[in-house]
Amino acid sequence: MQYRKLGKTGLKVSEISLGSWLTYGNSTEKETAIRTIDKAYELGINFFDTANVYAIGQAERVVGEALHKYPRESYVLATKVFWPMGSGVNDRGLSRKHVFEQAHASLKRLGVDYVDIYYCHRYDPETPVYETLRVIDDLIRQGKVLYAGVSEWTAAQIQEALHVADRYLLDRIVVNQPLYNMLDRKIESEIIPLCEHNGIAQVVFSPLAQGILTGKYKDPQSLPAGSRATDPKANNFIGGYLNATTLGQVAQLNQIAAGLGIPMPQFALAWVLRQANVASALIGASRPAQVEENVKASGVVLSADVLQQVESILHGQESVPA
Repeated sequence: MQYRKLGKTGLKVSEISLGSWLTYGNSTEKETAIRTIDKAYELGINFFDTANVYAIGQAERVVGEALHKYPRESYVLATKVFWPMGSGVNDRGLSRKHVFEQAHASLKRLGVDYVDIYYCHRYDPETPVYETLRVIDDLIRQGKVLYAGVSEWTAAQIQEALHVADRYLLDRIVVNQPLYNMLDRKIESEIIPLCEHNGIAQVVFSPLAQGILTGKYKDPQSLPAGSRATDPKANNFIGGYLNATTLGQVAQLNQIAAGLGIPMPQFALAWVLRQANVASALIGASRPAQVEENVKASGVVLSADVLQQVESILHGQESVPA
């Protein structure tokens, strides 16, 4: 496993990290989830990601239980806040009240004294950015959070956060967690240049486009039984990719990967990691064998010729709405 610095910080994270969206505490049995996390740790993954909203707290509990056996200093743990966690009017968003309460609730569910990274899971137009950054700064000063991050914020929103942090001498955000893969490259035009200039790293989710870039989906009219594409809970995320044009491009990409002797998932992950601003590619895995295959992408370098072939195939590909 190779490791990269998280932006301009001194923190080093594994190039492949393990998430828990749509899996742990939900569709994957707890025992299998724990074995998968154990396998990831064994193979050198030191970066684990979850969120309070994943299975309404259950994912955090599973991740916390799995990691409890390991020295706390040996892994990097991230969680998030924003989405509704109850029916109350203040049970959502990035207000001081909700962030403060959910930070402590997450720590309790995870069974830890601090999280390494605390993400604002989305931008909250109803709460001043200053209010949100101030409470996260307070949590950092209390030692309950080490680094601040955001997820799926626009370039303008990230710039606003940087301006506010500098104006009021608050801890800056150091990491952004966006959607990024071969089929969705919208962060390349504005977000990556802005973040590179300001020392903010990307930790990208869905690098395999919800499994589309594994190459297992051949025909939108004939989807594998039991796959994510046939799961009602996941299909609204993967559905935008299930068309003949996209699957045709994936088939061509698969041919390049085969010519290199690399499985398609490793090829897609290596392509994401070609970006120096990407500190880690966040995978989802429902069983240990998937982790074993995906970690092999770490350290794979694609030649300029191969990258040009990929560009030729993807040229004109429209972004899939997140």
